[in-house]
Amino acid sequence: MYPLSINGEQLKAILGEKLAGVQVVDMHTHLFSADFDEMLLWGIDEVLTYHYLIAEYFRYSPLDYGEFLQLPKEKQADEVWRTLFLERSPVSEAQRGVLTILKRLGLDVGSRSLEAYREYFRGLTVREQIDRVFKLAGVKEVVMTNDPFDPQERAVWQRGVAEDPRFRSSLRIDPLLLDFPWAAETLQAEGYAVTPDLGGASAAEVRRFLRDWTLKINAVYLAASLPCSFDPAQDGLSTRVLKECILPVCGELDVPFALMIGVKRQVNPRLGLAGDSVGKAQIGAVERLCAEYPDNKFLVTMLSRENQHELAITARKYRNLMVFGCWWFLNNPSLVQEITAMRLETLGLSFIPQHSDARVLEHLIYKWDHSRAVISEVLWGKYRDLLATGWSVTEEDLERDLQQLFQGNFHEFVGR
Repeated sequence: MYPLSINGEQLKAILGEKLAGVQVVDMHTHLFSADFDEMLLWGIDEVLTYHYLIAEYFRYSPLDYGEFLQLPKEKQADEVWRTLFLERSPVSEAQRGVLTILKRLGLDVGSRSLEAYREYFRGLTVREQIDRVFKLAGVKEVVMTNDPFDPQERAVWQRGVAEDPRFRSSLRIDPLLLDFPWAAETLQAEGYAVTPDLGGASAAEVRRFLRDWTLKINAVYLAASLPCSFDPAQDGLSTRVLKECILPVCGELDVPFALMIGVKRQVNPRLGLAGDSVGKAQIGAVERLCAEYPDNKFLVTMLSRENQHELAITARKYRNLMVFGCWWFLNNPSLVQEITAMRLETLGLSFIPQHSDARVLEHLIYKWDHSRAVISEVLWGKYRDLLATGWSVTEEDLERDLQQLFQGNFHEFVGR
């Protein structure tokens, strides 16, 4: 046992040890349990063809976008490995992430042998890899992104999914807000009497759809990824769907609505999934929702760096708002450090510091390794400030605070 009265250098070592050992709840990913078959992406070729790396690849390659995207997955991975790892030093965060994954899996990073890495993965089953990755990443559970508008995923839920307590569900409902006429066709095909203009009894039927699916998959929250122009004060179909359908069901079932705001979709469509960008959003949209719906709970993350301070201040004003994570383009160490420090200084321990947004199973390893390292440094600085005042910090204090940040805040807010 470490002594209760510790100085700054001792505290740094103890904090690092405690943070390395805490089991995190990853409250937003794009992963799936093994029962979802090929929907769960894993293995070195999926790691190398992650859309972050695809975008970086085209910074250097003259290859036509379409020609590249038509290549088999393995050939795409060959191109990325050669261009981003063999022909230049892999210094970007996404590139470094690949190396962190290889190292933590016990592979020889120095060999630079893509074929050797592939051979390692060929010897594994997906269930074995799930177990190992969760252990290496120190992840207790993840929340999936479950799309009821995806026919492949609907078929999985209809045939039945074996319970794996490490994988929780969330209901992703972007089409209801972004393209309701298209979404209405899916609802109609599933037996819900809706019209493209939300006329007649459509709102009640959309509520029935949301209620049915939330209970069917036991969703811990509903979620949508929204453009930087999102504004529920504007009149229109999206606002009606939000206020007449989504928020009433969230309130009725006491389920938070997660808003991920700030995407600029397909600024370069030729890049496919890698073609989305970022824009500054209006914080007033969040303020109005929190004020107008005080009995609803909102999980919010915003994509633009410029929105982060204003979002944190807004969270000080509304206890039904929980700020979470450094999302997407913000998940770089320099920005995670800046944003986490600002949130600690503004909100204390009352936020969720990170989520992985992992699209490939092995991403859990690098994203949590890198995030823990940065967050540990930020927390050490804050605890060191406490010690300078004469305040004492114990091991029990550290364990309590870390449990709150990486598990408790989420569990308490969603009420699951």
